[in-house]
Amino acid sequence: MTSRLTQPPKILYLSKSDIIQLCGNSSQLYIDAVSHALVLHAEGKIVQPLKPYLRWRGDENHIADRIIAMPAYLGGDNPVAGLKWVGSKHDNPSVHGIDRASAIIILNDTQTHYPIAILEGSLISGMRTAAVTSVAAKYLARTGFSRVTCIGCGPIAKMQLLTILEQFPLITTIYLFDLNSLAAKNLVLELNQHFPGVEYHIAATAEEAVRQGEVVITCTVTDKPYIPYEWLQKGTFVSNISIMDLHKEVFLKADKVVVDDWEQSNREKKIINQLVIEGSFSREHLHAELGEIILGNRSGRESNEEIIVLNPMGMAIEDMACSQSIYEKALATGVGFWLNLD
Repeated sequence: MTSRLTQPPKILYLSKSDIIQLCGNSSQLYIDAVSHALVLHAEGKIVQPLKPYLRWRGDENHIADRIIAMPAYLGGDNPVAGLKWVGSKHDNPSVHGIDRASAIIILNDTQTHYPIAILEGSLISGMRTAAVTSVAAKYLARTGFSRVTCIGCGPIAKMQLLTILEQFPLITTIYLFDLNSLAAKNLVLELNQHFPGVEYHIAATAEEAVRQGEVVITCTVTDKPYIPYEWLQKGTFVSNISIMDLHKEVFLKADKVVVDDWEQSNREKKIINQLVIEGSFSREHLHAELGEIILGNRSGRESNEEIIVLNPMGMAIEDMACSQSIYEKALATGVGFWLNLD
């Protein structure tokens, strides 16, 4: 492929408003890019080092307080390389009045290795995570599901629900729970603007909400599991986005456990990693990585009774694939601001 480096070298900067202008706040771009990345992952056409977590508060550190470097390369017909640098502080909303997470994404030319673009990354990161849930639901949720539960009602939940509602028009009912009831009420108001025909129910407890869902999505910053296996009805698909919400027994009793990447999932003392250390879970217990299912090398849902858990740690290849699509749209339409490297 011809190098995309400009002469003299420049970097295209794309702000969040630029990305929205390029339809980066709707789901289909992310669905297509994430599906592509997951297939390349299953085919072994990617390079993705384990992401380092930068923390400096010792035992006082909250699980959601960190800065992460996420480098990746995707091969195939249209290769891309780059890095997501993402910071998170659990009390940003309450203490500083800003979103919990922030991010920038840098794309590099794969021939010269020069940087070619910098993109605001929080919107891309949230939307690609939402796309993972919806891509997985196509293979792992019951056909024709209509009831979705979301635990946690912040910005990530909003993107999760807008995406799944766009992608699955048979959804009739959304059940919500948040420790902050105002967050749940505000999310209902936002969702109702886009999907007024859907019923929205704010549950009094997490248990009440989880028991109702055919698809359950976790969007919290908890560091302690609170969802036991008994809350899940037969046939439930759980997209465990926030990773720490499910009790260990859920992974041991579920009919299928799926991850995006085994090596990424089995680390940082997350629940799967804890189970591996204890000797009760291993790579052999895992049903599949998600890309293997999309590619057809492993089965998805095989009955309406199966309880299936997706435990996606989030992969840099997804960020790069989505950012590449947005970058190419920006080049085609003249959106963005050029920065000189010289």
